[in-house]
Amino acid sequence: MRLTELLRLVWINLVQNKSKVILTSFGIVVGAATIMLVIAIGQGGKMEVAKQFKNLNAGAVDVTYDDSNAFGRNSEPGSGAGGMGGFPGGNFPGGGFDGSARRGGSSGSGMGGFQPEGTMGGIFPGRPEGADERINQEAVSLSIEDMEDIEVFVPGLSDVTISFSTKADVEGGELESSTSYTIAGVKSNYARISNLDMVLGEFLTETNEEGKEKVCVLGYSAAREIFGSVYDAYDGTLYIDGRPYLVGGVLEEMGSVASGISPDDAVFIPYETGIKYLTGTNVSPTITVIAEDVSQVEMIKKNIKTVLTDSYPNTEFTISDAGSKMEAAEKSNETLTMLLIAMAVIVFMVGGIGIMNVLFVSVKERTNEIGILKAIGCSRRDILLEFVLEASCISLAGAILGVMCALGITPLIEQFSVRVELSVFGALLSLAFGVITGTLFGFYPAYKASRLIPVVALNQE
Repeated sequence: MRLTELLRLVWINLVQNKSKVILTSFGIVVGAATIMLVIAIGQGGKMEVAKQFKNLNAGAVDVTYDDSNAFGRNSEPGSGAGGMGGFPGGNFPGGGFDGSARRGGSSGSGMGGFQPEGTMGGIFPGRPEGADERINQEAVSLSIEDMEDIEVFVPGLSDVTISFSTKADVEGGELESSTSYTIAGVKSNYARISNLDMVLGEFLTETNEEGKEKVCVLGYSAAREIFGSVYDAYDGTLYIDGRPYLVGGVLEEMGSVASGISPDDAVFIPYETGIKYLTGTNVSPTITVIAEDVSQVEMIKKNIKTVLTDSYPNTEFTISDAGSKMEAAEKSNETLTMLLIAMAVIVFMVGGIGIMNVLFVSVKERTNEIGILKAIGCSRRDILLEFVLEASCISLAGAILGVMCALGITPLIEQFSVRVELSVFGALLSLAFGVITGTLFGFYPAYKASRLIPVVALNQE
């Protein structure tokens, strides 16, 4: 039998049993829609992770002090200073928001003959300058001196910075009343470390830092909220805690970040300016370092801990790296994708079994027809091919409907803040899975039909 005749026969059988075809393909419809959405959600998840961590450097390591972890210390809330964790490592610059006075620090051993853990370390020439003074201080707080110690005594670093954040009232522009904003005190290299780009102007400079100048850089959203537009914000003046600051630049829009806190809503000022006019010494900053080699991050974390332990005995510091956070987020997304794929495979199997059962019934109902086809000269191959083509067409129809359903469901899914990135590849893969499933599960009933004996088939009631 010619292929065109076979296709015509398949078409006639499908058209005469429309309702059966629709019901049979329902499992394939669900499976195809699931496959397409799985790929779209997985791709959307990857893009969302990349977006959230786009300001991070995989080799970034954050060092913060949390007085709740201190040995033998009590935490009492204080005023104003603080932050929300190291932004280059996944959060925003600064330490604990409580601004507590840190009590602790006692006498400690010197650093003479000291060598950090691992092969990266070298023999330290002696105690870092100012270590005695910091050990004997009543309050334990990271400082620029600690940053310099880490920069000098920890090898394998490409960049080091220190930052803090606090909340302060901001006035000026189009604001009708004072509004609380996150104020980040940062060094001039902060933008480079955090991969921040400018829309207008330039980021804070070393000159701003050295002169403790009252200048600031606004996040994209903060600029629009305070001045009405990014362009009006540039070179404007706003008041932080009652003092005037000149806006020297505006950052590009970043969107959400890993911590849920965005630089878009922050106001950046020179680190020393913030210490002088906003927080004083009652601040818990974050030291951020960038490893030259990402593979050496763990060794660098150990060496940083050794340096700080010598300066602050019995004090626990939180040392975290951005790479681990990014990896954890990516693994979570991959796990979710695999679960969805497993669900889609199960749905396809159920749909395939449905097709197989219906074809078995169809073979039973059409036994006489099979006998007639064989009597007029159709071969086993023709019968096999007819039923396989029917199964493939049913599953293809279901796959097409599934792709259409996925397109229709996507806007509803996006209402739940789930990023969905539909693609032609996902649609084609859904169609391919549907056809393959129908063909595989339809083969056995087709094979049974082709093996029927003509005389027995013709005599079948």
